[in-house]
Amino acid sequence: MKFSHMSDCHIGSWRENTLREINLKCFETAVETSIENHVGFIIISGDLFDTALPSIDILKSTAKILSRLREYDIPVYVIPGSHDFSASGKTMLDVLENAGLITNVMKFDEDKRLIFTEDRTGAKLTGMYGRKGGLEEQDYNNMEKNHLENEGGFKIFLFHTLLDEIKNDEFNMIEAPSIKILPKNFDYYAGGHPHFVYAKHHDGHGMVAYPGPIFPNNFQEIEKLKQGNFFIIEAGEFLKVNSIPLKAAEIVSYFISAENKFPKEVENEILKTVKDFNNKIITIRIEGCLKDGKTGDIDFGRIYENFKEAYCILRNTSKLTTKEFQRIDGEIKDVSSTELSVIEQYSKDTLFSKDRVLQIMRCMDTEKHDGERNADFEARVIKETADIINI
Repeated sequence: MKFSHMSDCHIGSWRENTLREINLKCFETAVETSIENHVGFIIISGDLFDTALPSIDILKSTAKILSRLREYDIPVYVIPGSHDFSASGKTMLDVLENAGLITNVMKFDEDKRLIFTEDRTGAKLTGMYGRKGGLEEQDYNNMEKNHLENEGGFKIFLFHTLLDEIKNDEFNMIEAPSIKILPKNFDYYAGGHPHFVYAKHHDGHGMVAYPGPIFPNNFQEIEKLKQGNFFIIEAGEFLKVNSIPLKAAEIVSYFISAENKFPKEVENEILKTVKDFNNKIITIRIEGCLKDGKTGDIDFGRIYENFKEAYCILRNTSKLTTKEFQRIDGEIKDVSSTELSVIEQYSKDTLFSKDRVLQIMRCMDTEKHDGERNADFEARVIKETADIINI
């Protein structure tokens, strides 16, 4: 028996069109590679999409790729992840399942117990969704496990949760449930959610595996991972987990120190330092406190024009500061008090009162309703903000 294990595809996540296309291309490559390796079925352990209701274009492109698997009669088994799960129950995964392109293996009997979906290879699959903030832990605590653990045959459990036993240094500060929440006696635990590659046998459970994302999902991941990944598993006397890298474009990362420099100096240093950029994804991280001027004085338009032969250029200036940023007066005890102190100090020099600024912030912090189109959501926020500032 041979099968593929993918996770955290996050199709449609990138704002930049070029990276959105690469993300989709990586998913397509993983599918084609699975076909070439004659896998019996494919597992996607959460976050096929980046949202429960992706755009029609994203849905069409994904459905087209999945249709290739139907041509070769390769089933696709999924669970919703923390991104493509919706509390309302509305998700595009249902549309794909109704079209016969995927099967959601998180299914229940009349007693609300998880049941198995059996593949023609004899493999038995079931699983539990992932929810934002790790809220699925309560569902695991309430889960009836005995019938799952006592079932015979080759069993696969899909889950979308970080486990405490496999946390690396990057996740040390994040609380995570123990592996004990998972039902025992499965052969393969197809994990998702943390974006790292991991595969190790755990006594009492079996092979616990996280394939990592199909493509990095943010600036830091692009710097660190440089590529996507998925698994092809060969199940014989022993399980063999083969890690398959996905590299749609070369990624080159640069670090630029702006400490005690003028904006023009930083700009020129970037132009001088970045040399190898043709058809590559370039990341530029700029950190430090400028000697004078504002961060906006760095002409990124000129930089982008100079590197227009690059496939894509990403910059991170989250730790780029200026001496014009004044120290907040008073003792700060927490985030809320810091926020309030900043508003009180700087609203005095604007046309808006503190209360009006807070109203605008609450308006900007509103969430999109389930089923609400992006254009309608944006129009609603703009109208509510305009009403607050009387324009």
